[in-house]
Amino acid sequence: MAPHDFWQVIHPPGTFPDDQEFTSLYVAALEDGRQLCLPIRVLADGEHALASLIVNQASFAVLDALAEDLAEKIRPIRIDVVAGLPTLGLTLAAAVAQKLGHARYVPLGTSRKFWYRDELSVALSSITTPTQEKRLYIDPRMLPLLSGRRVGLIDDVISSGASIVSGLNLLTACGIEPVVIGAAMLQSERWRESLAAAGPQWITRIVSVFATPILKRNAAGRWQAPARP
Repeated sequence: MAPHDFWQVIHPPGTFPDDQEFTSLYVAALEDGRQLCLPIRVLADGEHALASLIVNQASFAVLDALAEDLAEKIRPIRIDVVAGLPTLGLTLAAAVAQKLGHARYVPLGTSRKFWYRDELSVALSSITTPTQEKRLYIDPRMLPLLSGRRVGLIDDVISSGASIVSGLNLLTACGIEPVVIGAAMLQSERWRESLAAAGPQWITRIVSVFATPILKRNAAGRWQAPARP
């Protein structure tokens, strides 16, 4: 599969075999059985790997399907406004807000405008950009849209949990406690420790379209997913 072909098609159930062994692509399954092909990113040790999702490179059809699924899972929680995490989470957050019938959403950002206030920012770390020193900001003009309302915090992928925790820290500093945390993909289980440390309530508020595991190289040199319980 060519690199630009990933994230472009949601395939019908059963298009690819469910053998849990892969070479260059991982076949993720949505809850209804539909399948999405994701590239495999090898980790530093060479023996483990993760499936990757970059939402802002996805086709409109794939983005629409992921946003629709996530919105339907969030809808019963009756949120008033969606807040999106930069950078990739903003694409999904906007689409989810539209699916929920909202007129707008609130984007958090990493670019400091001159009218921003430093006390309305927190340090931001990301597993995909570990060497960059960034801060996460909220536009002070957006606070009235969030204060006293039921807020959903949306990112594209929850992996280590670092970005989500930064978002929670920023909103908490503003007196805002999200009622749900949404993502297209949960990437492994590493996020659980970070969110549990941030507060025991957060893990129970996670909603996602699908999840992918850490893959391990087997004796045949292929990538093996852990056996399902």
